[in-house]
Amino acid sequence: MARFQYKMQNILNVKYKLETQAKSAFAVAAANLAGEEEKLEGLEGKKRKYEEKARELVSSRLDIMEIASCQASIQYTKGEIRNQTLNVHLAKRNLESARTYLSEVMIDRKTHEKLKEKEFEAFKRELESEENKAVDELVSFSHKKQIAG
Repeated sequence: MARFQYKMQNILNVKYKLETQAKSAFAVAAANLAGEEEKLEGLEGKKRKYEEKARELVSSRLDIMEIASCQASIQYTKGEIRNQTLNVHLAKRNLESARTYLSEVMIDRKTHEKLKEKEFEAFKRELESEENKAVDELVSFSHKKQIAG
């Protein structure tokens, strides 16, 4: 009996590997985004602590140097937050890019799987057709033998 062999199996195997790589890249991008968001949250918490310290310094005995130092720390932290916000946006863009690429790779792989299924169905129909011809020939041969004999 004939055995089905997909002619483009090597291409389908490459598509599987590309999909696996795209999934890995997506996971890395998602982890990177989570890390950048975590850093941003940490910086915002740091800023809140400095602001609270500044409020305490203003409400207690006035220490101009301490207040100025705290204000400078707040301004510096705000700058870090702006930079980190940009990093978060970049990480989000990278994640979206990875998601888009993964989606394209998955669609391409599914397309090849459907081609394989269609080729397999055609192969099955061909086998069934050959089998039917063989049965018809056998029946015809048996019928001719009965008539002759």
